[in-house]
Amino acid sequence: MKKICVLILALFAVTCDNPAEDVLGCTDTLACNYNTNANTDDGSCEFAEENFNCEGNCLNDTDSDGICDENENSSWVFVANEGNFGSSNGTISMIDDFGNVMETGAIGDVVQSLEVYENKLIVLVNNSHMIKIYDITEDGLSMPGIEVSTDGSSPRDLVVMNDKVYFTNWNSQDVKVLNLFNYNIETSIPVNGLPEDLIIDGNDLWVTINMNADWSSANTVVKIDMFSNTITETVEVGSGPQELAELNGDIFVSRTFYDENWNAAHGATKIGIEGVVISDYGAGASCGGSILKHQNTIYRSFDGGISPLNADLSLDVENKIGDYDQSVVYHVEEINGNIWFALTSFTEDYNEIKVIDSFGTEINSYQAGKFPGDFAFWSMND
Repeated sequence: MKKICVLILALFAVTCDNPAEDVLGCTDTLACNYNTNANTDDGSCEFAEENFNCEGNCLNDTDSDGICDENENSSWVFVANEGNFGSSNGTISMIDDFGNVMETGAIGDVVQSLEVYENKLIVLVNNSHMIKIYDITEDGLSMPGIEVSTDGSSPRDLVVMNDKVYFTNWNSQDVKVLNLFNYNIETSIPVNGLPEDLIIDGNDLWVTINMNADWSSANTVVKIDMFSNTITETVEVGSGPQELAELNGDIFVSRTFYDENWNAAHGATKIGIEGVVISDYGAGASCGGSILKHQNTIYRSFDGGISPLNADLSLDVENKIGDYDQSVVYHVEEINGNIWFALTSFTEDYNEIKVIDSFGTEINSYQAGKFPGDFAFWSMND
């Protein structure tokens, strides 16, 4: 009996004096270098990059292009950068889902306006008198694109419907129609003066006549039947009609006009069933003529932001959204519920895009090319 007790005590002494040896390593089962033998974590755990496995492959890659679906760009905001008049250095800025900004090389003299139609970007280059058409992918624009001459027409703005591009022209004083199947300009609709903006309301095309042929302020909006390509109505709306918006069947017009000393004034007009309502606001900065629909309300660019219009077209200044220097506000649009401002001092120093939400909070800011203006949005999911 004594021998057994002595043996047990000896074993106990050996066990206490010689504990199991520590095995250092990564003990996190989610780590790429998890060590099943380790019993003590040494801080060496390594984990896969987000959206990748431990072999460096995407967890989700639907199109097998090596770019994970979570990192795949799916939309673009395109910005028309006019460039210096006469210098042919106009460009297009492209802003992706992640806020990256890319810019094309020079594409012509005064990149005036652009529009997305299906998977194409259609661009009017004013002083180069041409239309540029690019295919759009998640990687951007397919260059160099297709080029169509407008024969010295000085194109201004455009809308697209049923594979046809309707665009206004100052030099030729008309609305031309480009067929997107054969890229031929198939029709010219003469107007009396210099046409600017245009929108489609059902089967009708509305066009602002911004100035007369002698460059004095004009005062009409014309309605064109798109089946016959003829003017069916001419509406007097007050001096200097610029941009158009539509809400519940009513057509809203922003106006900017000048006195004999080229002092700018601004106003708005509504063309509705009850007739024409005209409101003048007095002095205002030139090139501040944006009008847009936001949250089922019409807003007018005003005092560095946008103000909703009251029923009588007066400005609801108490509910203005945005507060930038009005002298640099060149164009304003709504994209996906946010308000996009194109700001430029028309110098090399200041050319920016600002994005604000409905509360006026700035949520994004981007550097643009020279003299940003028009916007267009594309999504691969549309």
